[in-house]
Amino acid sequence: MFDIGFLEIVIIAAIALIVLGPERLPRAARTAGMWVGRARSMVSAVKTDIDREIRESELADMRKLGEEVTSIKSDLTKTAESIAKDDAMGDVVDSIKESANAMNQDIADKSGTN
Repeated sequence: MFDIGFLEIVIIAAIALIVLGPERLPRAARTAGMWVGRARSMVSAVKTDIDREIRESELADMRKLGEEVTSIKSDLTKTAESIAKDDAMGDVVDSIKESANAMNQDIADKSGTN
């Protein structure tokens, strides 16, 4: 995280030994270790909270997408049922078939006269 090497740690320890003295150095090291541990646990807790929020957000997005897909499926089903029940569509299909038969008859008549 801070990219501190072994030599830097030795220098810091030597300065701390000179400034604090051999009597207070162990207590200061324990206190510093305690604060570092608390800071790490706080960072870990924040990371966990952020990860949980991200997962919940993604899950909510997936639920929303699922609801949209279900809605589209429902709309398509209703439309298909409406088309199946609608006699006008049958009339259109019959009209297209009649037009196709008439065109085939015209083609057959013209190819027979040539």
